[in-house]
Amino acid sequence: MKTRRTFLRTLAGAGAVATLPCLTNDALARVSAARARLADPDDPEKVARDERYWRDIQSAFSIDRNLVNLNNGGVSPSPRSVQRAMQRYLDHSQAAPSYTMWRHLEPRRETVRTRLAKHFGCDREEIAITRNASEAMETLIFGLDLKPGDHVLACDHNYPRMLNTWRQRARRDGIVLETFDVATNPDRPSDLVAAVEKRIRKNTKVIEVVHVANRNGQIWPVRDICRLGRARGITVLVDGAHAFAHFPFRRDDLECDFYGTSLHKWLLAPHGTGFLYVKKERIKEIWPLMAATEAQDEDIRKFEEIGTHPAANALAVGEALTFHEGIGVANKAARLRYLNRYWIARLDKDPRVTIRTNDEPAQSCGLRLLHIEGVKPGDLHSHLLKNHGIITSSIGGETVSGNRISPNVYTTLEELDRFVHAVRAFLA
Repeated sequence: MKTRRTFLRTLAGAGAVATLPCLTNDALARVSAARARLADPDDPEKVARDERYWRDIQSAFSIDRNLVNLNNGGVSPSPRSVQRAMQRYLDHSQAAPSYTMWRHLEPRRETVRTRLAKHFGCDREEIAITRNASEAMETLIFGLDLKPGDHVLACDHNYPRMLNTWRQRARRDGIVLETFDVATNPDRPSDLVAAVEKRIRKNTKVIEVVHVANRNGQIWPVRDICRLGRARGITVLVDGAHAFAHFPFRRDDLECDFYGTSLHKWLLAPHGTGFLYVKKERIKEIWPLMAATEAQDEDIRKFEEIGTHPAANALAVGEALTFHEGIGVANKAARLRYLNRYWIARLDKDPRVTIRTNDEPAQSCGLRLLHIEGVKPGDLHSHLLKNHGIITSSIGGETVSGNRISPNVYTTLEELDRFVHAVRAFLA
């Protein structure tokens, strides 16, 4: 009996895709032309300040400029080229779905897989295309063989859905979950490593760590924690929901065996796309969320066995990768830091204002946590949205509270000025 993997390869080899109508678009001519006009395209700091260049990038989106979306850490819009590609794939799927979607479009996931692997710096047989980081991480959390009494470490700053997943395993399987708090913006990344190390026990089997904390944008020292775990025989799972296509890094920079991410944040891919990376020799030890055949035990595609699903979302990731490549991840990261420093410089003169995110490039990039003494984050969030059409994320907690601000490449300086003026008016 043929496996799904063999079936798809047979179709591709037989030329089934050749009959697919041309699905080209405008090839991102605007982005290419903008890059060609840059005086020094290889200097990210100069590119970050070139407003003419970023005007062209901004115009590639079809967003509502009456709203100012400063919650791109949650989910971002896709540029028009990605939206149009997805619509073309959807239209073609509807022609005769059991044939056009399954036989024409589905094999093209392999191209997307190959490109994602190239960007992450791994083998294509180590990348599973998922619907988001949550699906990727829950695959790992539920897929690991653990027994009652096994100890799992996770920080309180980890994503709540992942913590809830661990808590369910604790209720169901009797594992022991230990969560711990850390400083919101530590002086040194090594402080975070030390916080993990001192809590390791003899029965610690898993450490789950975030690459970028969703609360305040803190970049965690993933490589050092992976090394810490490997030296002690502890599995380290990395939740990279906020990291991929956000700032420059590759798999070898992290030295991780497991990594899950979303693509609808900083890659600007269609909503409901992500990937799971599993080091090749460790694929067999992870059970998939939905059952796969024994023949697929060592096949990364076993993690994609979720039943009928749209092809369009995954295929349009390719267009998002092309848009991302046109900007360049170093240029994107420099621009995001520039935008955050722009609004911070205009607000932090107020003694009530504190930025609860370390500004060092090794510790943050596109997300900042704005804390205002005496102001409830929810009150500021509601005021900005209701009175000014400005969208932020309200972060509440005993040790971490504030409004998370996360602009993106389509954000204009004028929009950040609107945000600054609105906050000042609220505080007046």
